[in-house]
Amino acid sequence: MTTAPTTSPASRVSGTTATPTPVQPLLNDAVIALRAPTQVWSDSTGDMGSAAVHGVYHGDVRHVRSLTASCDDSPVEWISTAPDGASRIVFGGLLRALDDATPDPKVRLLRDRRVSDGHLSETWTLRSRVEHPVVTTLHLALRPEFAQLHEVKSGHAHPRPAAIELAGDRAIVDAGPQGLELIAPGARVASGAGELTARWDVEIPALGSVEVAWTLTLRDDTLVVGSAAAPARWNAAAVAQTTTDPRLGRWLHTALDDLDALRLVLPEHPDDEFFAAGAPWFFTLFGRDSIWAARLTLPLDRAIAESTLRVLARLQGADDDASTAQEPGKILHELRASALEMPGEGIVLPPKYYGSVDSTPLWICLLADTWRAGMPDAEVRELLPTLRAALGWIRDSGDSDGDGFLDYIDRLGTGLSNQGWKDSGDSIQWRDGRLAEGPIALCEVQAYAYEAALAGADLLDTLGSESDAIEAVFWRGWAADLKARFAESYWVETPEGRYPAVALDRDKEPVDTLTSNIGHLLGTGILSPDDEAHVAGLLRGESLSSGYGIRTMSTAAAGYWPLSYHGGSVWVHDTAIAAHGMLRAGLRADARAVVGGLLDAAEGFAYRVPELHSGDPRTHSSVPTPYPAACRPQAWSAAAAVVCLTALTTSPGA
Repeated sequence: MTTAPTTSPASRVSGTTATPTPVQPLLNDAVIALRAPTQVWSDSTGDMGSAAVHGVYHGDVRHVRSLTASCDDSPVEWISTAPDGASRIVFGGLLRALDDATPDPKVRLLRDRRVSDGHLSETWTLRSRVEHPVVTTLHLALRPEFAQLHEVKSGHAHPRPAAIELAGDRAIVDAGPQGLELIAPGARVASGAGELTARWDVEIPALGSVEVAWTLTLRDDTLVVGSAAAPARWNAAAVAQTTTDPRLGRWLHTALDDLDALRLVLPEHPDDEFFAAGAPWFFTLFGRDSIWAARLTLPLDRAIAESTLRVLARLQGADDDASTAQEPGKILHELRASALEMPGEGIVLPPKYYGSVDSTPLWICLLADTWRAGMPDAEVRELLPTLRAALGWIRDSGDSDGDGFLDYIDRLGTGLSNQGWKDSGDSIQWRDGRLAEGPIALCEVQAYAYEAALAGADLLDTLGSESDAIEAVFWRGWAADLKARFAESYWVETPEGRYPAVALDRDKEPVDTLTSNIGHLLGTGILSPDDEAHVAGLLRGESLSSGYGIRTMSTAAAGYWPLSYHGGSVWVHDTAIAAHGMLRAGLRADARAVVGGLLDAAEGFAYRVPELHSGDPRTHSSVPTPYPAACRPQAWSAAAAVVCLTALTTSPGA
């Protein structure tokens, strides 16, 4: 994603008295309900406010900071949290101060939360087994905020001023470009000290029940993305039943429900869907993430791959603009409503940012895969101008220093210092822990470029003009040359053995750490079959395989740490890409073994797998250790379930 979390400062050490520096919120214990671009984070009771991430978000703004439910005559003792898909949760509690004298609890409160595009609604149902009527008052309290998402992420959330207007059982809160409306039928709605309250006086009949309900409608005039209007083209329950493995079935059901809720569109093209990268920080279009999520789910939904291609084609770079990292033919990295600032890290990304070295070749790979999966030729031909421009970027701009390999360097000075999928500042390290200096030429990007060149040649040959056929000859030669130079330049020998380096640095030296990046080489064709089998063995070896997936960095590297964002953790999508490559390379047994570890991880996370988890070995814990700041759900992590389905259902000869 964009960066690693801010690290905790020394002032947080026990015994010190200095004021702690704000840090990124932890997410592992929070509960989420979502329907992009709206998301609601709470604790297991449904209340919000006790943790830094809690709140009601719409787009890139947290509209509500805190929200609580209470009963004036009894504490609510919450005992259950029951998700029903991605967008609904029912919380269950007891009101024992309203009970009779018998030991069994007889008065219950059910809190049914539902989230849709720009809306949060809750229905509170009081049920009683007491043999007389019960009179009480229910109370809702919420605090509007309108803080920017990047402020929340950095721990520097700043509330924005807002005007509150009351009208009977509703309240309207106006903060300029953002706002909200609370409607609470039958309640007394009030405001004070920046907080909205709603109170219902209710009577529960003897042996009966009573309901109250309220709705929040959220507004953001700056939104650059919108929710997909059409239903998903897959049926999560039906797909889950296609496997005989009950764990995979449960993961597929959860993952596909999450992918459904992560679907977005751009307002000017409401029929072209793509996957938001993930919650809470990446609820928007990301070139690399949206491409990989579409690519991994291609066996289930070709249409979202087709629309993702079109969405990114419309935003393809046309100019050379250092302020946005844009170059002619380059595919977008990230789209936001406003600049993304990361206090304390010196990073300020423009709303439309192109700082990605791999989105462009990956777009070509997705186009070829989707065409082979049945995308109509006429629709592919409409994207040939984008293909030609993307190939042109690979040839003309992707190689900043003329050495024949695709590389990157931050031209903004305030952009991402690393621009592959491992984009944290310390992700590209030498085996002794030193940071590599750029321009950086990542190993997997060369593999993507090799695959893209050959795939592009096939498309130009088959669907293009006579001049395109000449270009196809060039690209096949270009790919052959890249493959030969890759074999000469990237392989290293260390005490861990022989393997491809993670990258070449500015001096064209191979950065010699053993990393999961080599898994992305599989199935692209840049390696020989013997080398693919060798790489698969390394990925399954003790230093990279945690038992719950493939570590991002070998345990033998000086920089290894199991809770490092990119230096030893396990990313589910990264492991799934390796399994995907193993399947394409014909290494089915290896793919199945890798998938087994992912299934164990999915089970440990109750089948909503996070963005990443700790690289601790399986022998240390019966369940994977969370990386506490990991996003979830994450589109490409959810899409990993589809790779597992393919691996476990593909016949040996397929």
